[in-house]
Amino acid sequence: MEITSLMLQGLVLPAAVIAILFALWLASDVLRRDKGTPAMQDVAGMIFEGAVAFMRRQYFTIGVLSVAMAVLIGVLIANFETAAVAATPIYGADLGIRTGIAFIFGAACSMVSGVIGMYVSVKANLRTTAAARQGVVKAVQVAMRGGAVSGFLVAALSLLGVYAVFVFFGGLERPAEAPFLIVGYGFGASFVALFAQLGGGIYTKAADVGSDLVGKVEKGIPEDDPRNAGVIADLVGDNVGDCAGRGADLFESTAAENIGAMILGVSAYNIAQAMGWAHPESWIFFPLVVHAFGLLSTILAMAFVRGNDQENPMNILNRGYWATTIFSAAGLALACAVMLNAGDSNAWLWFFGAGLVGLATSVAFVYITQFYTAGSYRPVREIAEASRTGAGTNIIAGTAVGFETTLVTAVSVSAAIFASNWLGTQAGLAAGLSGVALEKFGIFGTAVATVGMLMTTAYILAMDTFGPITDNAGGIAEFSRAPKKVRTVTDKLDAVGNTTKALTKGYAIASASLAAFLLFSAYLDKVNLILERAGRPLIESVNLANVNVFIGAFIGAMLAYFFSSLAIRAVGRTAQAIIVEVRRQFREIPGIMTYKARPDYARVVDITTIAALREMIAPGVVAVATPVLVGLLLGAEAVAGFLIVGTISGVLLATVLNNSGGAWDNAKKFIESGGLKDAKGKALGKGSDAHAAAVVGDTVGDPFKDTAGPSLHVLVKLLATVTLVLAPLFIRG
Repeated sequence: MEITSLMLQGLVLPAAVIAILFALWLASDVLRRDKGTPAMQDVAGMIFEGAVAFMRRQYFTIGVLSVAMAVLIGVLIANFETAAVAATPIYGADLGIRTGIAFIFGAACSMVSGVIGMYVSVKANLRTTAAARQGVVKAVQVAMRGGAVSGFLVAALSLLGVYAVFVFFGGLERPAEAPFLIVGYGFGASFVALFAQLGGGIYTKAADVGSDLVGKVEKGIPEDDPRNAGVIADLVGDNVGDCAGRGADLFESTAAENIGAMILGVSAYNIAQAMGWAHPESWIFFPLVVHAFGLLSTILAMAFVRGNDQENPMNILNRGYWATTIFSAAGLALACAVMLNAGDSNAWLWFFGAGLVGLATSVAFVYITQFYTAGSYRPVREIAEASRTGAGTNIIAGTAVGFETTLVTAVSVSAAIFASNWLGTQAGLAAGLSGVALEKFGIFGTAVATVGMLMTTAYILAMDTFGPITDNAGGIAEFSRAPKKVRTVTDKLDAVGNTTKALTKGYAIASASLAAFLLFSAYLDKVNLILERAGRPLIESVNLANVNVFIGAFIGAMLAYFFSSLAIRAVGRTAQAIIVEVRRQFREIPGIMTYKARPDYARVVDITTIAALREMIAPGVVAVATPVLVGLLLGAEAVAGFLIVGTISGVLLATVLNNSGGAWDNAKKFIESGGLKDAKGKALGKGSDAHAAAVVGDTVGDPFKDTAGPSLHVLVKLLATVTLVLAPLFIRG
């Protein structure tokens, strides 16, 4: 039986539903597992209670902000014609209403995926601790399945949401117009992701910093020691920051980048129609079909997450990752051959090559991040060595490592964009195209690379959520005074979890980098469509010699740094409040240090929650308002300059923050594991001056890698989605 384009288009909805059902099966499997001892359950209950309380407050706040933003953009867009292009409404008089509805739907889907994923995560931590009594493999499987619930829900709901809005807005009848109508969905997802990542990131790192500085440095007690009043807040933070926050980040990544690729597919659709190729709508549906194949590939790959107790747990996870990549490549080949054949030419082979570039870039960033953040390589060991002479030299070394990582990031991303653009151009030549049409095929090649990279999103997010689950499992084991053999297993998994969390940040940076060119091109396509229908000259290029464009670019470069400043300062202020409270409890509650009295954990959780939600507002508002002000004051071309320079600045700064923070963290763990030795060969572990210096470095790196850095991933894509949605406002009459 011949596989047709229509058959593959029909795969999108079933694939999303199958992935959701598979996630629910995984969740039920995890929740049926052994819950461990009463002491373990008591700790897990406190973590769950704190996480739910924070999420309830956070999402209520985000929900109010989302409704207000939906109304605002609906009103603005509904009235843009008279102020901007003075022409007939381009997509109908209800464009503002439809954009507002899409925004709310995108925001709601993002919130649902984050809440469900985090719920399973805070239940899986206890089951992982209990499973650790049976060995490494059992614990890995429980933690990975718990993480996969979030991974599948995020990826499937993103696909389902984009497809539903596309169909609802007439995509099946008018495929060339609908992609421009659904950009509100991507903006809604980005809006929620920004505040979720900011709020969760501020919470988790403020709690971590406050808990570590008082407990580990001042009192000399272990991490996650029950005598530390900040421990429960720290464990809660792992979930609200790394589970819900990162889930929202990758949800909006897949949504925004699929929509951007579909917008670029409109140009290919027009070319296909002009050339008389069959099923021209295939070029628009292609990103959704590739996403569907990615979900199905990840489901198959979950069967490969297996090994033995003597094996490095990272090898078990990598086995599943490679299976996902291989299955995804096969699905990509099928989608390209059937949907991008360009009139029975061999153009699809070139596009398949572009998709492989995206998959290869994903793999490259996974290993680049491992090199810069794992203790077995030069950068982390260099920081550990610098810790011998104090915190100052530790911080200098970590900063240098962070700056160094920009080289390989810039080279890798540039190579990927160049290669995918060249391959797309070759596809155009194979199809007999020339001129502007050939250029459009080159740009579509970068879109194929981007959606190719996103095929592994569900598995990558599962590995990311594996991190906080195992971190919590270690905390539960320590807090409940579990047997040493249990803690040995959870420590091994926690070390792997730190690596997987770092890998996800590298993946998010890579996807943001590839998406930068994709979404920038989509913005120009939308602006030119509006200009064309208004009978005005198109923007053929962005002129940096234009003073407005130069100013817009300058502001774009600044935004990443100013935004990061607000996020890092928010962590510092919140951590100060936690330090004061934890010190007060040690001072005023007799018997804490001798286990005769129990600290007031709830008080620290409450302080952290209130402060984090208050502090997330300012950086979030700055991120949303800045591109709008640039567009209104300086115009559409200035926004183009703002976008491309702001994106590059954000990507490189996020690289510095993520990798320096991860390297500082693992340098501390390298010393704790006995990797650093004195002249006599004795390990300089916990309690040594080198360890104290490394803890200070880790404290500096915490808001870098878990608050500002991940929030910049979201910022980069939010800049594109907000400008895509509000592009009509930026076109001057």
